[in-house]
Amino acid sequence: MHRGSRILSITLITAGLVVLADALVTLVWQEPFSSAYGSLQQSRADDRLDEIAAEFGGSAAADIADLPVDEQVRVLAKLFDEQVEKGDPIGRIEIDAIGVDKVLMNGTDTATLKTGPGRYLSTPLPGRRSTTAVAGHRTTYGAPFNRIDDLDKGDEIRVEMPYGAFTYEVEGTEVVSPERFEVTRPVGYERIVLTACHPEYSAAERIVAYGRLVDIGSFAVSGEGRWQAP
Repeated sequence: MHRGSRILSITLITAGLVVLADALVTLVWQEPFSSAYGSLQQSRADDRLDEIAAEFGGSAAADIADLPVDEQVRVLAKLFDEQVEKGDPIGRIEIDAIGVDKVLMNGTDTATLKTGPGRYLSTPLPGRRSTTAVAGHRTTYGAPFNRIDDLDKGDEIRVEMPYGAFTYEVEGTEVVSPERFEVTRPVGYERIVLTACHPEYSAAERIVAYGRLVDIGSFAVSGEGRWQAP
């Protein structure tokens, strides 16, 4: 073998070992640590969500009771969006098919996503008759979207906000490049878009799941400060 070929082979093998070692370090050390951190942050976010919901319930007594549920929700969603800040907990997202039950955060910056799945701030909240996009980790920090590739058409995605409960049915998934921002665009009906890095331990691509809104339920605040369906 020529000397140049041997050097190239050694370089490629070394690069491969470095990538493998990095993945192993992430799996063996960082993942347990980040999972514990994410769990602690989720607990704190859950408590804060109760406070935010109760505060919003006291200020949301607009005279909209005679409006249809979807209109009530649209008005309240706008009001809620004006009151929450980046990094706030804003609701819960539940996906039974892949074992997701997490506090939903407001934002997709690094710090916010360490707590839980986060809403792209460039997209409206659920109930605004548009596309709501949510990002989540596939590995580390509890990996809420680790099994996003297991979603099947018809699986339910539920999002509970302080002003309404939303049920979506999965339409499908696809893998796209990170530059495909148009996946979050409005499409003429209300939907949710979930995104995560793909493949695992890589940010080379994004896996996207699409869900179409199929049901809206209104919420009323309970005496204990938790929002419950009336």
